[in-house]
Amino acid sequence: MTSGAVGFLEVLERFAPGTKLRDAAELVLRQRSGALLVLGSGAEVDAVCSGGFELRNAEFTAQRVAELAKMDGGIVVSDDASFIIRANVQFIPDPAIETSETGTRFRTAERLAKQLAVPVLAVSEEQRVVAVVFTGKNQFTLRSPNELLAEGNQNLMALERLRRQLVDAEDRLTRLEVDDGVTVRDVALLLARAALVRRMGAQIRRIVVELGGAGDLISIQATDLGEGVDSVLQMVCDDYAERPMAPGEASAMLRTVPDESLKDLAVVAEALRLGSLDQPIRPRGGRALQRVSRLPDSVKSALLDHFGTLQKLLHASASELAEVEGVGRTRANQLRGHLDRLLQQATPFGLVD
Repeated sequence: MTSGAVGFLEVLERFAPGTKLRDAAELVLRQRSGALLVLGSGAEVDAVCSGGFELRNAEFTAQRVAELAKMDGGIVVSDDASFIIRANVQFIPDPAIETSETGTRFRTAERLAKQLAVPVLAVSEEQRVVAVVFTGKNQFTLRSPNELLAEGNQNLMALERLRRQLVDAEDRLTRLEVDDGVTVRDVALLLARAALVRRMGAQIRRIVVELGGAGDLISIQATDLGEGVDSVLQMVCDDYAERPMAPGEASAMLRTVPDESLKDLAVVAEALRLGSLDQPIRPRGGRALQRVSRLPDSVKSALLDHFGTLQKLLHASASELAEVEGVGRTRANQLRGHLDRLLQQATPFGLVD
């Protein structure tokens, strides 16, 4: 989500409460004068400007912007919002550019943002006063810190619930793996829940950026709740995908699934190329081995290559484990103890075959 060289989240950050751009917008809002401000300079910006006057070495301040906004025309400021470059300008964007806005000021702002690929601030002067930042094909309304905090805390509660559901799906998948009863549906369910956690985390990150420094506590809580999700996603896909996946590849494939389709496990399974939902499927065992402390990746890979599936690994004796390169007798006994505990925890009534 970018507009030119400026990322969408970066634009949000530049208009966060306490920044000079936000202070300027709020001053204009309070005086109800309306404003149209282009955040960028250069030949392309000059080409859509008509009339007005230039300012030399006019440092950007919220008070200056508010005073200049009382004029009929728009304002041009430098890319980094350090200086005010022009004022009382008539902007003439390409009228062929599509816009979904209704008011003249907001239609002009949307067209300018699309044409110039720079952020454009539009503030209405009507009874329903509102400030909107257009950036490329995206836009956002400036919201109060209280409103953002309320939404952030609500999303945190949703994230906590989604993370619990993901943990439940992990535990359920582990039990099914030990009992050799996994279907594609079970794997798709876990992946869908992991995707929901990641997407809710992304929503919260946006709110944190909009809040500026006031979002630090929400950021810490969201980070804690989202910790390890990418690792779970990668391990599950490594266990079940038809071929090894590069880091981040599974996440990228899941991003192609629209939000509303995450409840349709068939769509999730198709995105990861897992097969039909009722199809039995066996894990390689990488996720189970990940819980073994101080197990080198090279030994883990050797075990997976040697046994092929978790079921064979679960029922291998200590002597069979020791035969694998890099394992040895001591580590084989450690592995066997871990696998026995896994069997006891996951099999009904704690029985071991």
